[in-house]
Amino acid sequence: MRRRTSRILTAVLALSFVATALFHSTFAEPRPATQRAYQSPYSLKFTFPTEDLIGDILHTDRGKPELQSSVPVEQWYSESIKSKWGAWGVPTKAFPPPDGIDKQSSRWKRERVLATAIRYDGYTYQHHHLPDWNPPTDWPWKEVGHGSNAKGVDCSNFTGFVYNLSLGIKITSDCVKQSTQTQIKTNAGVLKFEQLQKPKLFANCKRDFRTGDLLFIKNKAGDISHVVLWVGDIGQSLDNTPLILDSTGSNHTDSTGNKIPDGVHLRPFTEKGWYWNSLSHGHRIIADQP
Repeated sequence: MRRRTSRILTAVLALSFVATALFHSTFAEPRPATQRAYQSPYSLKFTFPTEDLIGDILHTDRGKPELQSSVPVEQWYSESIKSKWGAWGVPTKAFPPPDGIDKQSSRWKRERVLATAIRYDGYTYQHHHLPDWNPPTDWPWKEVGHGSNAKGVDCSNFTGFVYNLSLGIKITSDCVKQSTQTQIKTNAGVLKFEQLQKPKLFANCKRDFRTGDLLFIKNKAGDISHVVLWVGDIGQSLDNTPLILDSTGSNHTDSTGNKIPDGVHLRPFTEKGWYWNSLSHGHRIIADQP
């Protein structure tokens, strides 16, 4: 009996070791070395303290990566997930609205979205549902150009995840569908999005767009292929260039002439750049209010 108990204890300890190793390898360090080496000339300056904006995400279960999927973390890299979701990995769960959200201003909500989003600065570009899903090297992978299978997220999964985590607004994560989605059902009723037209003049972007607005970008064929978060007046750039925050490839440069790595980063929105010239339209999910 003692020998059997000993074998069971040994097996339990071994499983515990594997689970601990998996947890640390998955959530310990968000940025690969190439991402950490990049020094962005851009930053965000919030009007509310960080603790006020995202204290719950920083210190409670809401912000724990292993609790952000509808699938238990011990099943994330199982054969069933591989069979069902493949390279996309586990789906995100639907988050409830944060406590006290109805008492907050539009300004606070918009800054909370960006404060949540910038936490993923440096995550690589991957076709994943969940930013912190970090598959093993032999997992099926949808090649995205930067050369390795790792934690990360693509453009519309990023915007969808950020709105879900920050405000409990779970929009679709499909880029094309996200560009046509005009409302969602919530516990409080139907939330309708304001449709934003492309300004006639580039100079009007700062006036017409608000922090946290979604802007949809077309490819060369004229189809919607990308989505970004408008940063607005909390963005800090050396030349006063407007900024967006998105997850995309490494084909952009910053104001100092340095190449911006792939993945989640602040990027310039310039009059001669792709974002402006290929801009289709936008959505305002957070309505104007006091």
